[in-house]
Amino acid sequence: MRIAIAIDTLAGGGAQKVMLTLAKEFTELGHEPHFLVMSDKVAYDIPDDLPIHICFSEKDKDFNRFLNLAPAIKKLRSKIRDVESKVGKFDLFLSNLDKTNRLMTKTKVSPLFVVVHASVEEELIRHAKLGPIAYLKKLLAKKALNNHHLVTVSQGIANEIKQKQRISPASIRCIYNPFQFEDILSLSQKEATGIPDTDYLIHVGRFVKQKRHDVLFESIAKMKNQIPIVLLCHKPKKAFQLAKKYGIENRVIIPGFQPNPFPWIKGAKALVLSSDFEGLPTVLIEALVCGTPVVSTDCPHGPSEIITGELEKYLVPRRDPQALANKLDEILSSPPSVANADILTKVTAVKVAQQYLSLTK
Repeated sequence: MRIAIAIDTLAGGGAQKVMLTLAKEFTELGHEPHFLVMSDKVAYDIPDDLPIHICFSEKDKDFNRFLNLAPAIKKLRSKIRDVESKVGKFDLFLSNLDKTNRLMTKTKVSPLFVVVHASVEEELIRHAKLGPIAYLKKLLAKKALNNHHLVTVSQGIANEIKQKQRISPASIRCIYNPFQFEDILSLSQKEATGIPDTDYLIHVGRFVKQKRHDVLFESIAKMKNQIPIVLLCHKPKKAFQLAKKYGIENRVIIPGFQPNPFPWIKGAKALVLSSDFEGLPTVLIEALVCGTPVVSTDCPHGPSEIITGELEKYLVPRRDPQALANKLDEILSSPPSVANADILTKVTAVKVAQQYLSLTK
């Protein structure tokens, strides 16, 4: 099969990482993935044999338009036709992220499946706080999913869409994100400069409100154990300034974005997630693959589908720094084994890729 994966950019981000992993597995299974990237921002290392097609130039403002999408849709249709004239017709289109979704759902390409990576309702709540324009932009992006086939990365997102009925999809199914365990374990063994030679916690995530670094820092300040925490984020200066506000600037280590975070994750005593909402938080599963225990807020959606069974006690209510602090102290004093976490049997890359390939059947 020839598969087109459409996405805003290939500059850092969970959705981008998920789709790159999926594309690699498609290739290993003998299929032909292509990326349709709306802009030319690239941060990840892209395999030489993975075709990347840039759909809009850096100076082209059409992709970022809020209302008049017609010029961008026309250009995107033309780009897809041009690519198909050179490589052949695509057997499957996968669209990712709001800006891309608004365009791809209007191109009339088929079969098209839109991958929903995060909670629709929580994103709308967040943008409502940013003002009416921000909310309207987000609402229009979500309404663009009406009458289209959706793939959600957690069952929680699928259930939310069905219950709220804000969106009326043509179909909806859950497919977990793919993980190549051998690659993760291999990368976790590589040397990395700057890793602390003492015990540490780790948090991996963009410095954005959704990730709730304020809750994280307050919980670190409330811990009995004075262990430091490593932050892998893309705005180290802003993160450090917020850490100072909570009086923990001497306990944070912020090396910035790391192309290979796995040695850092493997070396940590525990990974912590403090988010208000997620889709299927990739980093929790990556930590479990590396053998690193996790503590997470029980946010919508994903953590409760990942941290199950005996590990369920390491889920804490969101926006509760004291509860998070208590669980971090507990996991440090009595670390659990995570080798047999149930989720690990459900997210192998080959199993997930086969589920995507079966969408057209």
